[in-house]
Amino acid sequence: MTLQPIATPEIDYPDSDGNPMSDNTEQYRWIVIVKENLEIIFAEDPNVFIAGDLLWYPVQGSRDRAAPDVMVVFGRPKGRRGSYKQWEEGGIAPQIAFEILSPSNKDRRGLDSLEMKLEFYEQYGIEEYYVYDPDDFGLEGWQRQGERLEKIATMSDWVSPR
Repeated sequence: MTLQPIATPEIDYPDSDGNPMSDNTEQYRWIVIVKENLEIIFAEDPNVFIAGDLLWYPVQGSRDRAAPDVMVVFGRPKGRRGSYKQWEEGGIAPQIAFEILSPSNKDRRGLDSLEMKLEFYEQYGIEEYYVYDPDDFGLEGWQRQGERLEKIATMSDWVSPR
């Protein structure tokens, strides 16, 4: 008797999660400001990919995903993508993720969602994570220290190592 390999079902990796990019014009404006200014900073480097509201799938065979408001990936070429499938990108995880708060992020459910994103980013290799609140101009950041994302004590005069 010859054993036949069991066919595994193909996993669908949709390019949209059905959630809106932003909740309001102010949040959207800041997503664009952050993304486009990063595009300007890294315009001359063909191997810095920057995206806004793009689904990131870190592991093939898993439906785990996140859609940072803005993400930066060093070591990957600029270009169009429907989603960022890490296994198709040389295994390179985004190194930096930004989230822009909206009024809905500030209730308990929204804060729980941000905590889940922090855990996701920590698990899948983000080096720096920033959360900006355009209502009070508050900026919080986390930086990878070994296996963990540790809160940056003060953002005053902070400059990313990247």
